[in-house]
Amino acid sequence: MSEDKTFYRKLLIVGIPVVFQNLISIGLNLIDTLMIGMLGKQELAAVGAANQVYFIYTVTLFGLFSGAAVYTAQYWGSQNLKGIKHLIGIDYVVAIVLAASVTAVSYALAPEIIRLFSKDPEVIHYGTQYIRIASLSYPISGISMVISYNSRAIQRLNVATAVSAAALGINAVLNYILIFGKCGMPMLGVRGAAVATCIARICELIALLVYVYATKNHPFRGTPSELFSFGRNLFQNVMRTAIPVVFTEGGWALSFAMIFAAYGKLGVSALAVSQVVNVVCDMLQSFYFGVGNATAMLIGEALGQGHKNKAYRYGKLSFRAVMLLNVVMTAVMFLLAKPIAGIYNFDAETTHLLILAIWAQALILTPKMLAYLPIVGILRAGGDTLFCMVLDISCNFLIAVPMAFLCVMVFHLSLPIAIILVDLSDLVRIFFCIPRFRSRKWINIVA
Repeated sequence: MSEDKTFYRKLLIVGIPVVFQNLISIGLNLIDTLMIGMLGKQELAAVGAANQVYFIYTVTLFGLFSGAAVYTAQYWGSQNLKGIKHLIGIDYVVAIVLAASVTAVSYALAPEIIRLFSKDPEVIHYGTQYIRIASLSYPISGISMVISYNSRAIQRLNVATAVSAAALGINAVLNYILIFGKCGMPMLGVRGAAVATCIARICELIALLVYVYATKNHPFRGTPSELFSFGRNLFQNVMRTAIPVVFTEGGWALSFAMIFAAYGKLGVSALAVSQVVNVVCDMLQSFYFGVGNATAMLIGEALGQGHKNKAYRYGKLSFRAVMLLNVVMTAVMFLLAKPIAGIYNFDAETTHLLILAIWAQALILTPKMLAYLPIVGILRAGGDTLFCMVLDISCNFLIAVPMAFLCVMVFHLSLPIAIILVDLSDLVRIFFCIPRFRSRKWINIVA
């Protein structure tokens, strides 16, 4: 029983800052969505489409860092600080290379990218404006993610969370000034939102770097030789674990964008509603991200110390936490649907569609999160990344994406019904994940 209490205590210590980090990160998108939604449906749909690129980029990085964090968490458990610095160096290199590639493609092919989601000329025009400015911040946010994400693995989240909160505040103020032309500044609309986001991300990175290098003996603090002198064998071992996670997360992000594009076939209203629903769901699901990430770090720490039975027990306890959250969050989504819809300046038909779409997401929350936890929080922490990759990619591209296009283009179903049917893929995930967890085949010690 004392072990259970220890787990829940640590879950709160690690999980609550992770929740706040996610809420703050999502808050940046929410602020954009709220303020741009005041400009009109075309502008909101455009930013929603443009942000799909950033979404795919950040989720791919999340996959990379999650895979590498299997090592970071276990190194932290065994207090291998030299190894942690090498892992940070690996993350820096891969993040910069990926960011440079995505930025170049996004800037050069902006109209073509937006056209994948909507054929509306105004949506393409506004989306191109936004993505060409916002993409310049991708390398900056990539480096920030290295520091903030790995802070979870070493269970030092307070400062990183505070920095993210400050960045959110900066973004909110600059959004208001630049989108609507306040304080003597010109009214820039969607361009103002992109500029504000860039400035906020620059401030966030500067603050994080100052914190790391001003803190004596910080595990991430190192000279270039300490960070980048990692050996070829370590890089290959980390990539062997991380690449399946990258494909898992990148594939999920790509499938999510394809589903978003399918919903866009229903019209601009459905595209705008989908953007709002995604942000609302992300906000509420941040609590699950906290449980999942904290569970992964605690299981990794236990495995780094050689405690396999403790790691398995932690996995079982995390399922209890998620079931409790399911009850609370489902009720919250049903209750908040109408107040949230009232915030936006939509017509009556679009407002009704938004309410129904949020209710649909509430209905599928439980299977979605019971599928999320074992993949992100448990199996991956034990190094079972290849199994997770095969299962996730199969469910996304063989079930979820085809179902979205069938619902929209063949059966001509409404957005809320399509949302529910697409979630059948999560039931398949649960069917395979639970036996895998019970088999203990996912438990591997890599440190």
